[in-house]
Amino acid sequence: MKLISVNTGLPREVSWHGRIVTTGIFKEPARGRVALRKLNLEGDRQADLTVHGGEHKAVYCYPLAHYGYWKKELPGRELPIGMFGENFTIDDGAPGLLGGQKLLEESVHLGDRFSIGTADVVVTQPRLPCYKLGVRFGSDDMVKRFLASGRTGFYVAVLREGEVGAGDEIEVISGEANAVAVSEITHLYVVKRYGEAEIRAVRRALQVEELPESWKEYFRERLRQAGETN
Repeated sequence: MKLISVNTGLPREVSWHGRIVTTGIFKEPARGRVALRKLNLEGDRQADLTVHGGEHKAVYCYPLAHYGYWKKELPGRELPIGMFGENFTIDDGAPGLLGGQKLLEESVHLGDRFSIGTADVVVTQPRLPCYKLGVRFGSDDMVKRFLASGRTGFYVAVLREGEVGAGDEIEVISGEANAVAVSEITHLYVVKRYGEAEIRAVRRALQVEELPESWKEYFRERLRQAGETN
């Protein structure tokens, strides 16, 4: 597994539906090695810190394989690396992750830890796209299509600061005992009704230390709505 590209960008102002929007979603591949700190990569910033950035969202990872899917879904559109606002474009094409699985949402779990370059990171949550993804693509329906596709990518927190660069190997340090996949968390977030399987999965997710408190509170409320105690 490899880091294909490290992408960074500073917030910029763009016109969207007749108003000016400030967004940091425009990312471009960085040259050379880049310092990875607790809150972000050197040369990278977020515009709205109430919903973006922070320790639990220090780096956004997106699999290179998903570009092939979107090229079919969006024929004729150019999709340069970093188009989805990701910081790390990652190669999931080689087997070897946790028993031969690939680096995709269904096989990456909350709490999984990886080393990349001289840094260590841990998976914290899937991406829930905001309207600015639509701004990037110039399409209001892109947010809905992105979430429905299940190809969300995921965020990581930085356990050990270091330097990263294109071509770095991504190596597994450890897996999470409660093993809730990124794709499962997305499903639990969007599904309208919780059955027994969802309730069991939520209880596992609530045991994962790395899952942010805001997500845990959301899931506790869903359990209460389902008539379950936490």
